[in-house]
Parts: sequence; structure tokens; C-alpha cells
Amino acid sequence: MKEYKIIGVMSGSSMDGVDLAHCTLKNDNGSWSFTINQGTTIPFNENWRVRLSQLRKQSALNYVKTDVFFGYHIGEICNDFIADNHLEVDFIASHGHTAFHTPEKGITAQVGDGQSIAAITNLPVVTDFRRMDVAKFGQGAPLVTIGDELLFSDYDYALNLGGFANISTLVDGNRVGYDICANNILLNRVARDLGHAYDEDGKIADSGSINYELLKDLNNIDFYSKPYPKSLNRDWINKELWHIVRDYRETSLEDRMTTLVDHIATQIGQNIEDLSNGNANGKKVLVTGGGAFNKTLIDYIKSHTEAEIVIPEESLINYKESLIFALLGALRIENRENIKGASTGADENSIAGALHGDFSKI
Repeated sequence: MKEYKIIGVMSGSSMDGVDLAHCTLKNDNGSWSFTINQGTTIPFNENWRVRLSQLRKQSALNYVKTDVFFGYHIGEICNDFIADNHLEVDFIASHGHTAFHTPEKGITAQVGDGQSIAAITNLPVVTDFRRMDVAKFGQGAPLVTIGDELLFSDYDYALNLGGFANISTLVDGNRVGYDICANNILLNRVARDLGHAYDEDGKIADSGSINYELLKDLNNIDFYSKPYPKSLNRDWINKELWHIVRDYRETSLEDRMTTLVDHIATQIGQNIEDLSNGNANGKKVLVTGGGAFNKTLIDYIKSHTEAEIVIPEESLINYKESLIFALLGALRIENRENIKGASTGADENSIAGALHGDFSKI
């Protein structure tokens, strides 16, 4: 049996901050198990939030600077995390923060330079998990499907409610996964307009009413009728969705929030029903990501599907993605496939990830 102690690092599209999870992963002849020992989220200050959200509009020089400086930032918060919790660590597996993601053009880029992380922490580091898949004409997303297969196969579906909502499941014996719709990115925008960082417990959404004309326009967006594999990015929101919301200027922010929640729940419920061929009753859906704490969103999802919605312990809700990137790192250093082409639409499976530092002692 091989055992690894890994810090999985994830910076998601919802721009909340950097998630760190110290995980123990065990490989017993291909049977993987895990423990999340400790986790924390380091919120972005306003400077980082603006810098990262606007990075795709900046010069090449600013991009390179941000890549390096964000790598140093990740390294520094990893050092603090290790020292504060007296952690033993074999290596770090870092997703980075996505600056560009247009796989149809062969482009994906995550900042958070692995060499900088390794230099600051004096630990080996695995980064850059997406580009190999995109180079093989995949979507470069979702990458969590192999984790759902190896760690969470007891569930029929794994639903992540992060900046985007994505799902994975088995179809004809193959694990597939894809983005369903935008999620916390939309809800956080409305919450900020009301003076809140996010809609705590879904209280704002619970206070509003659905605008059914707006809901109809949102549900008619072309992306939803496209077959998987497919993925989304921030530019898509600005080009294809947000202008629809803005057109309803006389609709209150509270009603916009409620309508967006029902829109998200409608798309999730429809996809669960489609994937189950209309027979979702009795199916189990593992729900993680920050949206799992949004009680109104969860209630709306339950109203749109007959599947059983399972909300796990808080550590898994918060750190499942960090855990899975730790797993991707472990698979990478074992030289095993860690990206499924069936999930991303790539020509074949991949062994993906760039190695930084000395892995010889692991």
C-alpha cells in the first residue's frame, strides 16, 4: 500500500479565495481511500480579487508577473497552513487560478507558478493539470470525474455547486462529466449589488419571487441544448447570459436572485432527469461546493428532480475539489492516467501535470 500526505490547492471561478486541504490518500492495489485531515480557505483581499478577475484583459508582462506572484502567494499560505497545524507533507498539488479557458481554440491557462510554490515551500509541487487534455482536443474540464470514479463511486451522480455547476456520472460504463450552467458567479454578482459578498443560506433568494419571462429567456440559452462534453467560462457569462439579466431593469435584485436560483435548479434537475433517462427516482446525488450551503438553492433543486440529494459533512462540501486535485497529483507521480478523455471529449486519456522539485524521496 502506498500512502501520501498531500496539500491540495484550489482557487475556483467563484473568486472566494484559495482552498487548502491536507489529505491522506492511500492506494491499495488500485483501490483508493482518503481522509481530509485539515482544511482552510484563505479569502482573496480586494487587490487579489480584482487582479485575478481582470487578468485576461492585461498585458503579457502583467500576466507573467501575476503568475509568479500568485505562485509565491500560494507558497506562503501553504507554509502558514503547515506551520499552524504542524502538518507532515509529501508534496503539494495546485490547480492554480484559471485566467483563460477557451478549449475550442486550444487555450487554457492557470496562474500560480509551480516553481515559485516549490521555491517558497521547499516541497515538490504538481501543477498545470488542464493543458495536456486541451492539447488532445478535450475541454480541459471537468477534471474531477476520475476522483468521482475512484473515491465516490457509491453515488449515482456527483454534483459540484461552485462558480459553475458541473456533474459527473457513468454512461454506458464510461465516466462522463460536464458543466451544466453558471452558479455562484451569478448569485455572487447579485449579492454584491445588494452589499453582500454572497447570499448566506439563500436568504436573499428566499425573499424574492420568480420573474417567469426572465426565467424563460435564461432557459432558452443555446448552450443548454448542446450535447456534452462541454464547459463554460466567465467570458461566456458576459457574452451569452448576463445581458439577459440586465435587460430586466425593472425587476428587483431580490427577484433576479430568486429567478437565477430557479434557473440553475431547473437546468440541474433537467440534466439529472436526462442522464437517468427520466428515471431519477432512487438515484443518489452527492452535492458539494459552496452552493451546497445555499438552502434555497438546494430546496429548488429538490423540487426539480426525484433523485435523492445528499449533502455530506462540511469538510467534504468545502474541500472535495482540493481533495481531488491531491488525487490527480498522486496519480501523476505514479505515472498513471489522471484525466479521462470520455469526460472531457479528448482523443484519449492523459497523464497530466507538471512536476516541480525533487520527488525522488516520495
